[in-house]
Amino acid sequence: MLYFCYSNILNMSKAFLFSYIPLRFLMVFVLFSGCKPQASNTEEHAYTNALINETSPYLLQHAHNPVNWVPWSEKALEEAKEQDKLIVVSIGYSSCHWCHVMEEESFEDPEVAAVMNDNFINIKVDREERPDVDQVYMTAVQLMTGRGGWPLNVILIPNGKPLYGGTYHTKTQWIKVLSEINKKYKEDKKGAEEYANKVVQGVAEVNFIPQLATEMELQPQLLTQAINTWKPQWDMELGGNLGQQKFIIPVNLNFLLDYAALSKDLEADVFVENTLNKVIQGGIYDHIGGGFFRYSTDPSWKVPHFEKMLYDNAQLLSLYSKAYTIYKDPEYKRIVLETIDFLDREMKNPEGGYYAAIDADSEGEEGAYYIWNENELRSNLGDQYELFASYYSINKASAWEKDTYVLHKKGTDQDFVKKHGITIGELQTYTKNWQSILLKQRELRVHPRIDDKIITSWNALLIKGFLDAYKAFGDEEYMFRAESIYEFLLKHAYVDSKLVHTYKKGSKQQEGFLEDYTFLADASLSLYENSLDTSYLELSSELTDYALANFSDPGSEMFRYNEQESLIAKIIKTDDGVMPSPNAVMARNLFRLGQIFYETDKLSKAERMATIMVNPIQEAAGNYAAWGSLFLEHVYPFYEIVVVGTNAEELLNALQSEYIPNALFAGSATESELPLFEDRYVEGETFIYVCYNKTCKLPVKTVTEALQQLRDFQVY
Repeated sequence: MLYFCYSNILNMSKAFLFSYIPLRFLMVFVLFSGCKPQASNTEEHAYTNALINETSPYLLQHAHNPVNWVPWSEKALEEAKEQDKLIVVSIGYSSCHWCHVMEEESFEDPEVAAVMNDNFINIKVDREERPDVDQVYMTAVQLMTGRGGWPLNVILIPNGKPLYGGTYHTKTQWIKVLSEINKKYKEDKKGAEEYANKVVQGVAEVNFIPQLATEMELQPQLLTQAINTWKPQWDMELGGNLGQQKFIIPVNLNFLLDYAALSKDLEADVFVENTLNKVIQGGIYDHIGGGFFRYSTDPSWKVPHFEKMLYDNAQLLSLYSKAYTIYKDPEYKRIVLETIDFLDREMKNPEGGYYAAIDADSEGEEGAYYIWNENELRSNLGDQYELFASYYSINKASAWEKDTYVLHKKGTDQDFVKKHGITIGELQTYTKNWQSILLKQRELRVHPRIDDKIITSWNALLIKGFLDAYKAFGDEEYMFRAESIYEFLLKHAYVDSKLVHTYKKGSKQQEGFLEDYTFLADASLSLYENSLDTSYLELSSELTDYALANFSDPGSEMFRYNEQESLIAKIIKTDDGVMPSPNAVMARNLFRLGQIFYETDKLSKAERMATIMVNPIQEAAGNYAAWGSLFLEHVYPFYEIVVVGTNAEELLNALQSEYIPNALFAGSATESELPLFEDRYVEGETFIYVCYNKTCKLPVKTVTEALQQLRDFQVY
């Protein structure tokens, strides 16, 4: 996401902009939280609008507003043109706290509704269902104001081009904005159109990807320079990036784990390990129920915004599983297992997919489900309270608000057991008992609302999370869970060889986005690497080829976010956000599939895409870490590890339990026509082939021998 003010647009249209957008209304709060309690099915409502026919929990929460909301559609846009009305597009999501504050203050108010209904076509958008609509108008608002967040409220001229943008407004502010914008539009439609055109031009320029002028050789020093530019932003004491709020950003840490190993950068290694440790000590991790909250409101990871998102927890399964293979820290394994328990207990659809999010609020109060007061803890824990309070920082100095506490740790378990004269084993017994007692007590509270959409790309990330846990710990149950999600997506989200982004029974959503194709192709490739089932490899190839055919941007080497160019400007998402850049994942898929099938066109395409991103990575590596992972595979030796024979799966799983960066794993228990296995099958034998740059060591029969060959290649 972009966080800068687009000076060209501001300069070109300064007078018009300031006449349309009084500065006192440019109030942007990037705040996330929960939503209000769900109404009873038997409750009578004074108002019902067109959102009642939707399945998105966020849209349904607005179905009884007096505002005549309609969902995003071509029909709504056409109606605006026919009636020559401005359009209000209000974008949010179910766990967005300030979205619901604005709903209560403005959208539930008949006075506000009258202004909106009389003068505007009013469209509500769930950003998780339509991330494309959110992305294009978020970019526009950032260009107009220099900032962005949710709720995102934009006012469009009838052709869909943005005239005004902001986030949260009070009732008074919102009525004034609506009235002034509508009045000025009627007085000067030509000026409004000219300004909106300039904003759209700016959005297009943000998404412009230049053609590759000259071939540039990718070298390790390019990454070294990029990381050195990034390092001043690292918080070496508390972990994460410096700042008053902390986001974990798994894609960054995943890249830095590999970079540190391959480049021998000790500072990067220390930074990542410290961040991993500080995160799981802080309140951003749910110490009672497992799983991670969205982000921390303070630099110490102590107090989170309490929503839980599937995409965070999916990626953190992968991150901590991978970290375990490197550092062998049993705490990382515990965190992975507890997070899996949380996901299965609270976010799993009975049919096999996983829900999108859990709200921060319950009973109208943020964090009420998760926080504790001293009396509750004393009454539940009895004579163990004092030890518990010392372990989880329950003291007046650490109180959050109203004498309530967010559980967090201020030191390591080793320091704690030494201080209290107990063993690690005894501490583990205590903590399991505390978790059991307090989880049962917490279950008696009013639960936060669950957003029960099944999002394809997010579930694909979870497939990867389970597979990484399987590789790290060898538990077949995690492979089974990964395969179950895959089967669920094939059944419900893959129709006529096309993906849909979200699934819910009765949903009308038909859109599939680049991230759905690329993330699921990546997950399918990982399923193949772990199971040797070529049907997963075939789907990975099919999804990638579909994206090549239907998402390619004719003007660049990149891929559009949408299959159809139906919005005011195309979106080419190259930077990471809370998830990896779909273009970076696409490039890595091309690179790996090109290696497996010996397809030089895919390999060349991946390299050209990487080369285009050299300058952005050097300027802001923290925004392009997924590309950094692709760079590692081009500037450091990349290995093919192929196992062929009866025991191929067993040996391959043993190899993958080791930390081996920059490697492609493939195997076959039988004779195969894939180029990678040509002339390698020997009846009654199983051989491991370690290759680099079209050169292979002699085949060996044991994991120990293969690992030694990798050391001989100086892989790590």
